[in-house]
Amino acid sequence: MQGGTVRFWARGRGRRASHAIYLLVLVVLAMAYRPAMAESLTRLTASTLPAPPEPVRGLYTLDDTLLASGDADASWWDPTSSRWRPLRVPPVSAGEGAWHNAAPGRLYRLQRTRDGTDMAGLERASRTGDTLVWRALPPFPRHLRHVQVAEDGDTLYVSGQDGAGHVLFLRRAVTTDTVPWEALPPWPGTGVPASLVAQRGELMTTVSGAAADVLWRWSRDGGWRMLPPVPGKLVADGPARAVGQAHVLYALQSHDDPAAARLATFHTITGAWAELDPPDGGLPASMTAWGDGVAGVDARTGAVRTVALVGNTYLLKWLDWLVIVVYLAAMVGIGLYFYLQEKRASTADFFVGGRSIPFWAAGVSLYATNTSSISFIAIPAKAFETNWQYLTNNLIAVLGLMFVAVWIVPLLRRLDLMSVFSYLEKRFHPAIRMLASALCIAMQIGSRMSVILFLPALAIATITGIDVVWSILIMGVFTILYTTLGGMKAVIWTDFVQVFVMFGGAIFAIGFIIYHLNGGVPEFVQVAMAEDKTRLFDFSFDLTKATVWGFIFLVLFDVVLTFPKDQVLMQRVLSTKSDKEAGRSIWTFAAIMIPGGFFFYAIGTALYVYYQSHPERMNPLLPINATFPLFIAAELPMGVTGLIIAGIFAAAMSTLSSIINSVSTLASVDFYEKLARNPTPKKSVLFAEIMGVLVGLAGIGIALLLSRYDIHSLFDVSIELAGLLGGGFAGAYTLGMFTRRANAQGVAIGIGGSIALTLLVWSMDLVHPYFYLGISILLCIVIGYAASWLFPPPAQSLQGLTIHRQDAVAASG
Repeated sequence: MQGGTVRFWARGRGRRASHAIYLLVLVVLAMAYRPAMAESLTRLTASTLPAPPEPVRGLYTLDDTLLASGDADASWWDPTSSRWRPLRVPPVSAGEGAWHNAAPGRLYRLQRTRDGTDMAGLERASRTGDTLVWRALPPFPRHLRHVQVAEDGDTLYVSGQDGAGHVLFLRRAVTTDTVPWEALPPWPGTGVPASLVAQRGELMTTVSGAAADVLWRWSRDGGWRMLPPVPGKLVADGPARAVGQAHVLYALQSHDDPAAARLATFHTITGAWAELDPPDGGLPASMTAWGDGVAGVDARTGAVRTVALVGNTYLLKWLDWLVIVVYLAAMVGIGLYFYLQEKRASTADFFVGGRSIPFWAAGVSLYATNTSSISFIAIPAKAFETNWQYLTNNLIAVLGLMFVAVWIVPLLRRLDLMSVFSYLEKRFHPAIRMLASALCIAMQIGSRMSVILFLPALAIATITGIDVVWSILIMGVFTILYTTLGGMKAVIWTDFVQVFVMFGGAIFAIGFIIYHLNGGVPEFVQVAMAEDKTRLFDFSFDLTKATVWGFIFLVLFDVVLTFPKDQVLMQRVLSTKSDKEAGRSIWTFAAIMIPGGFFFYAIGTALYVYYQSHPERMNPLLPINATFPLFIAAELPMGVTGLIIAGIFAAAMSTLSSIINSVSTLASVDFYEKLARNPTPKKSVLFAEIMGVLVGLAGIGIALLLSRYDIHSLFDVSIELAGLLGGGFAGAYTLGMFTRRANAQGVAIGIGGSIALTLLVWSMDLVHPYFYLGISILLCIVIGYAASWLFPPPAQSLQGLTIHRQDAVAASG
């Protein structure tokens, strides 16, 4: 069988040579190409609403509508009837102060002190029909002047002065009016606060001084930090609002022409300003945040004008589509080839490739499976936003894989498994096997497959304008097709091809970005070092952050002690020819892991340097996870864009196919063959094929659900879900392989207890999500081992089921 596979690849040698020439031409064209750097990717479009019934004194937003307050009356814009409706406002009290939009749709009113000079508190607005209702919040702990208000999630922030600067915050402000205000450190220096914006758990405040406005940012990790100078002066009472996940929109006046107002965006990650060309007719007055931009009053007509940010859509060219179609057709062709070659009579052929896969192909497939669209999209986004700290996990994981190759793999290979959960049946009980297998299926579909499917769909939507829903459906259907056709051999050999496509795209992207920096490699290195973007190690003991200790903790439990829990990875190890070949596949995986991780993190750093120099080339409306897809769409020439999109497909499809194949294997081997009355190999394979389709459809459904939410970091979400769903059953392997006392009853208690307690830790937000998996595994081990002493020790023989030498010797003898 291996000879036929080699001949299959050899027949394409001529084609590969022509493809190499084609890629060389693309590289030359790409290096000669320079995008129009001065051109902004975002433009402003204006539209007009009818004038309110009376002249507008102030314009505000509440929930999803506009409020216009006049000298005597107020009105609200009813989008369903496209007209202004009268708004009843309670009688003005003597202590009423100015209205503030803390965030788009969140309206507050200041409460004055009795003498009317300072502010004593806030009231929150809500609308019931045509009536405005105010609800008082707890009073400020001190009276303030020059009050600014911001809101992020359920936390309300206030800045002001009483001779010195003060910043207060109120937790759970949306649901309660009894929680007291708490204080943050005040911003350094002097000056009057002119704006306050909350975004991503950080605060941006603009302080007006005698010379110029100064922008400060507060974060929990870094405290207050002065940001690049404001390119102008804030428009008095102008909008300062968060846009997307990492931009803030300001209305500025030019130092040279104070009468000319313009909008500018500040990127909170790179610290770069980008000015926007004003729309036809200029900007309105009395602006407030509205939709994806602002709304204001036209000084000439009294009508309300809305100004919205609009990003460009980039359609793929014919050459891009050709590259993508050829790639997808090749993947389906490989699946069809193995479908026609196999007789479908052997479960070993379909589930573990007839145990005939070379170690180097299995090792490359291990890396491809472990490297998904999360690596190609979410990891560059994470490095773009922060630094290289998560790469520490790769460095430590390599050490853990060495232990796995020497101790764990030989133990499992001796048992001749197709489902790694068969071990739990041999060691404990069939019920433990089925429980762990069910949890694994839920984890793979819920925490991995859906996220991995959604990310490339986001990339396609960013580039082509095709709706994310259709992108998810296209990606999912193609992956289901070639995976269910070709079985394990198709999965491994497509993985092998996809690794080279992934690396080719990643390396090209890094080179292209650096080449088009004004300062080239020196600028890349200088900015990356100055901004601490390549920082690897954090040795702090803060459990709310991803630190070296957290990675060691995770690798110890996720790799060293519980590597067999991952059917997706272990299925490749079990597909090799011998124990020695299985160990070598792990060594191959470890050898690729570090340089592979470096490439993907380097993309994020290169993007940071690039967009710091060219902030106008960003789209404020896109999420952070779309940073790399945006660069692919907006900056790369025709053909190269298609090539790197194919790389994104490769990253996603390699992991998706592995998950579909492995989950269908578990469903067939752990459930169908255990519960069916007369299972046969042919029926088992057929059941696996049907389950592969159903699993793929389930992943598509959850991915469609994810597309409806504005998720900040899908990388963190995938880690969080894996920890909550995957840790309980993983600890059972440690109890089985490393102890003789653990029994089925104790392990069952350990699995249930660990899941419950990890959910409790999650609900209280006690630690960084990276700790969830390790905590869940540790809890399962401790609770399971302690509970095992409440029941009799295992009665069956443990020969060959633990790493203890006498058991292994007995098994071999």
